[in-house]
Amino acid sequence: MDAVLTFLSTPAGIGLAALIIAALIALVVLVVRRSGAAGPSVPEPPPAPAPESTQAKALETDSSQLPEARAGPADKSVPTLSTQPEEAEEAAETGALIEAPESLPSRMQRLRSRLSGSGSLGRAIVQILSRGELKATDWEEIEDTLLIADLGLDATDELMSRMKERVAIAGASDSNTIRTFLAEELLALVDENLDRSLHLDKQGENGELPATILMVGVNGTGKTTTVGKLARVLVAEGKSVLLGAADTFRAAAAEQLSTWGERVGVDVIKSDREGADPAAVAFDAVKQGAMRAVDVVLVDTAGRLQTKSTLMEELGKVKRVMEKQAPVSEVLLVLDATTGQNGLKQAQVFAEVAGVTGIVLTKLDGSAKGGIVVSVQKTLGVPVKFVGLGEGADDLAPFDPRSFVDAIVNS
Repeated sequence: MDAVLTFLSTPAGIGLAALIIAALIALVVLVVRRSGAAGPSVPEPPPAPAPESTQAKALETDSSQLPEARAGPADKSVPTLSTQPEEAEEAAETGALIEAPESLPSRMQRLRSRLSGSGSLGRAIVQILSRGELKATDWEEIEDTLLIADLGLDATDELMSRMKERVAIAGASDSNTIRTFLAEELLALVDENLDRSLHLDKQGENGELPATILMVGVNGTGKTTTVGKLARVLVAEGKSVLLGAADTFRAAAAEQLSTWGERVGVDVIKSDREGADPAAVAFDAVKQGAMRAVDVVLVDTAGRLQTKSTLMEELGKVKRVMEKQAPVSEVLLVLDATTGQNGLKQAQVFAEVAGVTGIVLTKLDGSAKGGIVVSVQKTLGVPVKFVGLGEGADDLAPFDPRSFVDAIVNS
């Protein structure tokens, strides 16, 4: 023992003692920590139930606000969905609300009211004709007004000739009489006797094939948006619809079309690969339409300049490939009404390549460029079937010649 004490009093002994004490302290700390970690656990309180989503709650408590899924013959006065019942059920489970498009009578009434404030063309002409005895300069002013409105040279000459004759015979300077003359002559030019209906009879010997619509047009006319709006029109008429996203060159086109379809419960056939063959997508869309027994397949195509021959040839290919599945019922050309006479040049090339059967005029306000209705019909020999007058989802309606002329002349 004395030897141990003597050793510990030496510097080496003191160092060893210090190491032993440090080791003991570290051991105690480690034991304490482990005993704390292994101690009894306190159970956490159960999580509070998550609040129901507003959409899901709305679906559960107020399902009467949702349009019914289409199942057999439907009342044509009530907009119906083109989805199957299981698709509508899936939409309800995911909380997706499907819109009921505005009925055609309602949207046409709204579009008429929008046109009613756009009669600057008619007011300008009536004001000139009401001056009494008209001079050559007055008639020139009328002619300039009509040409600025894109009525076209031939139609302007025809209208001028008829108005001069009627005003001279009647000796009229009364604005109401002149307004009546102008309305009658404009209506004759617009031609309310043209067949403006969509030909949507089922195809095939037993009606087993869907009607098909091919939408064409140049870049920037709002073609994909118009496809979505037209789908809403067809759903409002009780038609089941399938969309084909054959615009494979614009990355957002298929997604844009899918959004339109989701809003009214309409499926979209598209390719997962950007730049895929648009004819193949169109072919698949018509094929799927036949398999699903839908009423109408509506195919969107890429916007293209009429001067690009290769792109125009591709458009012809899309139509030919679609016809391998079912005859193409309608080829609708989407035109921006504000492009005026340039739109006519576009229309002529598309008509030659794709066999256009009808025109959809967007951005038509009934005044500044309203004459394009007459000139495009005279140029192509096909009618304007639909017009768009706004950015809203239901701002597309069948073209009504009489309402159009009344809005121009009588506002």
